Amino acid sequence: MEHKSTILIVDDNIAGRETLKGLLFGRGYNLLFAADGVEALQKAEQFTPDLILLDVMMPGMDGYEVCQHLRANPKVAEVPVIMVTALDDRDSRLRGIEAGADDFVSKPFDHAELRKRVQTITRLNRYRRLLSERTKFEWVVEQADDGYVIINQNDKILYANSQARLYLNLPPGDNQVPAQPFLQLVQTQYNAEPAAAWAMWPGKATASLPRYLVRPATANANPFWLQVDNVDMNAGDTEEHLIRLRDVTTKVSDQRSMWTFHGQISHKLRTPLNHLFASLDMIDDADLACTNEDTRTFFSIARHGATRLKNELQDILQFIDAPQLVNADVEGCRPTDITNIVKNISNLLDLQPPTLSFKNLDPAGDYQLILGAQAVELILWELMENAKKFHPEQSPVIDITVSRLPNQYALIQVGDNGLTLSPDQLENMWAPYYQAEKYFTGQVGGTGLGLSLVTSLIWGVGGNCSSHNRANQPGIVIELTIPPKISDPH
Repeated sequence: MEHKSTILIVDDNIAGRETLKGLLFGRGYNLLFAADGVEALQKAEQFTPDLILLDVMMPGMDGYEVCQHLRANPKVAEVPVIMVTALDDRDSRLRGIEAGADDFVSKPFDHAELRKRVQTITRLNRYRRLLSERTKFEWVVEQADDGYVIINQNDKILYANSQARLYLNLPPGDNQVPAQPFLQLVQTQYNAEPAAAWAMWPGKATASLPRYLVRPATANANPFWLQVDNVDMNAGDTEEHLIRLRDVTTKVSDQRSMWTFHGQISHKLRTPLNHLFASLDMIDDADLACTNEDTRTFFSIARHGATRLKNELQDILQFIDAPQLVNADVEGCRPTDITNIVKNISNLLDLQPPTLSFKNLDPAGDYQLILGAQAVELILWELMENAKKFHPEQSPVIDITVSRLPNQYALIQVGDNGLTLSPDQLENMWAPYYQAEKYFTGQVGGTGLGLSLVTSLIWGVGGNCSSHNRANQPGIVIELTIPPKISDPH
């Protein structure tokens, strides 16, 4: 909607006010009127007009004094003032200039000339105000912690603030913008995840499927996460989008650490604690006649449980103290580790042993994933636990295949014979807090963080996650693509 300039007409003579009203009415202005100097100052303070037409000869407070008061008020000091006067001598004009007038119109005035002067001054004042607001906006944006980018309908970058230039690896303080489209530029430095959310770019993302730019971890740096939000800025025939780039690395890391700790506690400590307390309960049972041999056996089991508990706690503390999953000093997960992990998880979850196979990969070889065994254990625990949780009888048949791809990445496929998911569930299952279980059972609890944090681990090292229903039978297949660990050539 086009902005209407506001003009304040000040004249003690009603005929003078009506004359100016007749000249300017219907020309796109918002007209205000004041009959004396006091009323003029009040309305100027209240409405901050774009122009004041001020009669000089008024009883009480004349136009010169009104103009001086206006210039002394910071709120309206910059408002243009045209003095309307019957005085045409040099001294009167000099006095008006000293009072702060911007222009003069002599009575009787030329109607066309007055309209043109009003049009020119209101337009210039509007541009001045817009420039002032833009300067303030740019200052605020330049100081912001978030990156801001403006793109047009062709995805071309029109503006990027300092923080956005840092995120996009553009020269700081340079007004030049790259010729590459925004999406093409960011994909040279980041992985755009999830693919389903970026398929509609630059359309607005849904709340359930936010967009991320992920710079995978390296041996020297942790993964870096940006959340990308955009707002349409349509103005007339032009289509522009304001893009916000927000660093959510700490948020993602905190969520993953919480999930990691919960996962470690839930399945690493359960079994040794059960062994420990079961043995102690047997010894403490007054009704149970125990021989010395029985007591020694129970103590042995308790000691074994306590020792295992100590070892598991040390593993957990070591994992928490060294949260960087990609580290030159951390050994990558090998095929033999995966074999042991799958066996241990199936025992702890009381699952029938999954079918585990390797393709283009020696099960006893030295091939290593970029993720360590603990991270892979957390991921497989989540997937195998979900397979059991969502199976109609909680007894799934699980197939796990680990393949080495031509690019040396590993493809881990985990399939089950549980439920078939809808396209919407398949698309959103990796989003934060999404709980597909509410669509099947309505009663399975949880925060919905598990799969999304599996995703954060995989995306954080430059891998990928996907899922699909099994063909011609119930169940789904989860596919995880994970980079290999590359030895330091030095």
